[in-house]
Amino acid sequence: MNLKVPDTPVVVVDLDKLETNIREMAEFAREAGVSLRPHIKSHKTVEIARKQMAAGAVGVTVAKLGEAEVMVEAGITDILIAYQVVGEAKLRRLMDLMGRATITVAVDTLPGARMLAEAARGRGRHVPVVVEVNSGLDRCGVLPGEETLRLVRQLLELPELIFKGLMTHAGQAYGASSPRQVAEIGRHEGEVMVATAGLLRKSGIPVETVSVGSTPTVKFSGRIKGVTEIRPGNYVFYDAIQHGLGVAPLERCALSVLATVISRPAPGRAVIDAGSKTFALDKGAHGTAVVQGFGVVKGLPGWQLTRLSEEHGILEDAAKMEREPEVGEVLDIIPNHACPVVNLTDRVLVVRSGKAVDEWRVAARGRVR
Repeated sequence: MNLKVPDTPVVVVDLDKLETNIREMAEFAREAGVSLRPHIKSHKTVEIARKQMAAGAVGVTVAKLGEAEVMVEAGITDILIAYQVVGEAKLRRLMDLMGRATITVAVDTLPGARMLAEAARGRGRHVPVVVEVNSGLDRCGVLPGEETLRLVRQLLELPELIFKGLMTHAGQAYGASSPRQVAEIGRHEGEVMVATAGLLRKSGIPVETVSVGSTPTVKFSGRIKGVTEIRPGNYVFYDAIQHGLGVAPLERCALSVLATVISRPAPGRAVIDAGSKTFALDKGAHGTAVVQGFGVVKGLPGWQLTRLSEEHGILEDAAKMEREPEVGEVLDIIPNHACPVVNLTDRVLVVRSGKAVDEWRVAARGRVR
């Protein structure tokens, strides 16, 4: 990237690519006839959330209550917390926030639901909830089918909770070994959710929302008839993992890290001024095997970012290419996973057509509670 930057390492967002990614996903949602509620944990940035809303998103998804608070402060007032809110301090904050916005909360156990209902009762509130369903990730979520039906029936006995529907996240797609397997996981994600919603309706329980997530699977699960909402997050940036899964070409990756070569201690080895505190030590949270090293070095296809210490990144020339980076050269590197990279920086440098045009604060950085 031929870009003059004040210093490195710096996280850069390409505005042209970002806007293309936002527009393309919004167009997909309209074509598929589903609502788009993007997950902001990927970018944690008010400016990007506003662009998503302007493109047609019905609201946003967050992982943590702190992220919801940031979005409400920014004027976004239709929010799904796709996470279980447990604990007196968090429930108190949630009740405060509900006075300022429409907040829907995920539940997946009766004890958690009872805590939520009790907090709402004490404040005279009613909380919209969606039941999280386990569509294969085996993280949070009740099993689909009869177990979901059983829990929903129990929730309906808690008058402070308003049952809105079902949600899931097929994060197991990140462990897929091929685009074909990603597609299979995505179709299963949508089908199991629609089948479970059908079971509830046959039992006389209205289901307004059938919500699916995951950037890799959304183009498959979002096309299953009966799915009503999609919640991709990483699509605003894409990254080396998404590329490895066949989701997007490298040319669509909107986020990268500029880092300076600070040492050439031996032939075939270079050291940059960005380590794990910039890139994170992420090779895929759910077993991804589609990436090598910790990022893709643009313009140096034979070089790999093979090792990270806290403030150093070690690049090695696996292909034994003739050209080697020089000390002082600024390299442009697409990280494996964009989401933790954003969370590790205070601000991102925004560029358009190779020129810096703005700087955005990562407003929800570190809001993990």
